[in-house]
Amino acid sequence: MTAAHQQTLSSPVPASAWLHDAIARIEADYQRSADTHLIPLHLPSYRAHGIDLYLKDESTHPTGSLKHRLARSLFLYALCNGWIREGSTVVESSSGSTAVSEAYFARLLGLPFVAVVPRSTSAEKIAQIEFHGGRCHLVDSAGQVYAEARAIAGQTGGHYMDQFTYAERATDWRGNNNIAESMFTQMAREPHPVPRWIVVGAGTGGTSATIGRYLRYMQHATEVCVADPAGSVFSAYHRTGDATLTAPGSRIEGIGRPRVEPSFIRTLVERMEEVADVESVAAMQALSQLLGRRVGPSTGTNFVAMLRLARGMRERGEQGSILSLLCDAGERYLPTYFNAEWVAAHFGDCTEAQRQVRALMD
Repeated sequence: MTAAHQQTLSSPVPASAWLHDAIARIEADYQRSADTHLIPLHLPSYRAHGIDLYLKDESTHPTGSLKHRLARSLFLYALCNGWIREGSTVVESSSGSTAVSEAYFARLLGLPFVAVVPRSTSAEKIAQIEFHGGRCHLVDSAGQVYAEARAIAGQTGGHYMDQFTYAERATDWRGNNNIAESMFTQMAREPHPVPRWIVVGAGTGGTSATIGRYLRYMQHATEVCVADPAGSVFSAYHRTGDATLTAPGSRIEGIGRPRVEPSFIRTLVERMEEVADVESVAAMQALSQLLGRRVGPSTGTNFVAMLRLARGMRERGEQGSILSLLCDAGERYLPTYFNAEWVAAHFGDCTEAQRQVRALMD
């Protein structure tokens, strides 16, 4: 074997100029984006007992939701693994928000993007995917998105992002300004800087995994609660550990799943709160009134769990803080969850749920 041949075998393949430029573009975009805001909730009945509630407003990202963080991490993960190359078609299975954010990053890199989404996805989200240059491929149910996305990636010679598998490993959970580190930095000057609870929903499970790992790594006493909507499989899986379980699927966009997703790590979640659909809608409406701005239905699901935890703390005489996420803005749901006729047709009468939410607040 010649010396030249030996050098060829031992030398790594150099990264392409396109790859370096792609990563630089994503990092530059990150530098242009400010951190999201932390909003204290004005709930005097809890503050009087030393219990403070906060929402981290993820709707202020460039693509309007919490999924902007995930999309950036998934793109960097795929690029650094060599899965996305110049000209690659990027494909994702999504209920909407992740696809909106991934379409944004695909356009930033000049890549074609296809989102496989359930037919029930709001028209506003589909319009946003298309606004960012993506193409939507509609399927009849949430359970069909996986195989269809994988098939399209195979047909195009592209890359299936597969957020449901890679969400929990694409983000640096030890810090690097991830969502958990940002939360604790912003809470530093609050009366209870280390929250008693952090409440999140679960679609992929990536957010609860990132936060749960960070809490253990930093040795915080904070516990993680996942607010799980009706029809989701995660609560049953958390109780039983049976990863073969299935469920009908959630009617609250963005959270809950019909199958156990690989990124949902049950050992990182201390508590599950199951939330009925009418409760999610009623809490979304009540929280929108409290803030003077519309929030999405998954934020309503989170708010129900926050109020239940706060009530329990008050009954036990505990003090502390509870922190959750404002996942996205309600303007995406004007024709649906904010339309009284649509809500009545899909969820029925929410009057009793509204009364219960108000009782929890007051």
